[in-house]
Amino acid sequence: GFSIFALIFLCVTGTHVNCSPGPLEDVVIDRYDIPRVCPREVQTGDFVRYHYNGTFTDGKKFDSSHERGAPFSGQVGLGRLITGLDRGVQGMCVNERRKVTVPPHLAYGSIGAGDVIPADTVLVFDVVLLDIWNTEDKVQTRTLSKPESCKRLVEATDFIRYHYNGTLLNDVPFDSRNGTYDTYVGMGYLIKGMDEGLIGMCVGETRTIIIPPFLAYEEKGYGTVIPSQATLVFEVLMIDLFNPKDDIAVVVKEVPKTCTRKTVVGDYIRYHYNGTFQDGSGFDTSYQRNSTYNTYIGMGYVIQGMDKALQGLCIGEKRRVILPPHMAYGEKGTGDIIPGSAVLVFDIHVIDFHNPKDLIEIKVTSKPEKCNLTSEVDDLIQYRYNCSLMDGTLLYSSDHYEKAPITTLGANKVIEGLDEGLRGMCVGEKRVVIVPPHLGHGENGAKGVPSSAVLHFELELLDLQKGVPDGYMFVWLGDSPDPLFPAMDLNKDLSVPLEEFTAFINIQVAEGTGRLRPGMDAGGIIKDMFNNQDRNRDGKIVAEELKLKVEEDSDKARHEEL
Repeated sequence: GFSIFALIFLCVTGTHVNCSPGPLEDVVIDRYDIPRVCPREVQTGDFVRYHYNGTFTDGKKFDSSHERGAPFSGQVGLGRLITGLDRGVQGMCVNERRKVTVPPHLAYGSIGAGDVIPADTVLVFDVVLLDIWNTEDKVQTRTLSKPESCKRLVEATDFIRYHYNGTLLNDVPFDSRNGTYDTYVGMGYLIKGMDEGLIGMCVGETRTIIIPPFLAYEEKGYGTVIPSQATLVFEVLMIDLFNPKDDIAVVVKEVPKTCTRKTVVGDYIRYHYNGTFQDGSGFDTSYQRNSTYNTYIGMGYVIQGMDKALQGLCIGEKRRVILPPHMAYGEKGTGDIIPGSAVLVFDIHVIDFHNPKDLIEIKVTSKPEKCNLTSEVDDLIQYRYNCSLMDGTLLYSSDHYEKAPITTLGANKVIEGLDEGLRGMCVGEKRVVIVPPHLGHGENGAKGVPSSAVLHFELELLDLQKGVPDGYMFVWLGDSPDPLFPAMDLNKDLSVPLEEFTAFINIQVAEGTGRLRPGMDAGGIIKDMFNNQDRNRDGKIVAEELKLKVEEDSDKARHEEL
């Protein structure tokens, strides 16, 4: 003969069972709705929660957990259920529906149950299993997706931000939210099972966490959404992770081959950046604005972590900096852009930096062997140049014009730093000059030149004409003739007309004893000088006129203007 359990298994073979109970009349099970996936079946000792309708064989209902609005909860196989149901739910899956027909001797027998169930009555239970757990259960986790690289895992005392969907074991949702859930891990702020299930996750990982009731809300449940003794299923997406003890993290991506100087506190820096959260979603970028972010370093003009991260950088360097929220925007975040307690990731590219105390930097790249004459203030020079940003972006070049520029040094004709950089050069000399913005185009920039940009000039001096001080048209290069008038009076007729005056001045220039202002018409200059001495406007200079003029200008020492 068959044992009782053998008979049970025989009678539940297939989806619908039509076998007739034997003489012992065991339970008859009709599994009329079985889930496609059944990760776990009810066994003796398990706790179950199920809804049921109880009817007699004629269909008359005698009991219903559905109508009471509270499913039945109990332990299987320990005599806490009627024997027929103890056997009838064995092997069930969550969300399975089955009809269990229980003979009297496995139900209420010859006694019945009060006025509700008569003696020797066959009972029919239509059961749907909602939950199953065991006191030996542990938190179950299953990773659904995970980033290829996972440099950090959630640990106890970390602060995390995550999205989740919460369902009961039978897939009934009980909680979900648009925003993240933000909390410490392993410090008692969460139910025990969630504290445990979140450990070891990566940012960007999606994980299913199944929590037995005794590690969740136990017998109390939670309001009307989580029943007593409910297993909870969470699908979690980890958004953010940090620890209150975290400092900034720096990953150097690219460093120039040559780096002669690094940023320090007090420097002014221009850099591009992409700002993202740890999950890779972006919140800001300077590239989209086509404008660098410009700021002083270490002086509180930017968030604390960025102030620190911007130190020790080279021009052209690229690095990734990760800022914990306590060194960024903290628990409050900022506006609708950055949520509270968000870790920020910045990919930085340094364009240039300088210090307000910087002078120009000069590096001579080529110089003639003979260099007897160098440029200085008041000289008229012609030069070739390329002007670039420090990242190599060309702004201007003299090669773009038909003729190289000509300027007088010290005459405020070019930016101050370039003027200084052109001094002390020999004709044929080449040099590189770095000009900080306060000696360049300043905070306002110029056409084609960004605000506060450090400029890189490549210079070559093409021509040099020694100049005269501002306000003068002619200077003596040594002592002037004394007395002056007899030297000017070339034909010794005691008067000097314009032609004679012109001849005298040209002789001084030719012999190197005097110099006219370069870059101007020599004839025009000499005529102006003559008119300045011809006090009575009679077309000639006499000794008395020259004497009066010299006395007026005696305080000008060597630079008497004729």
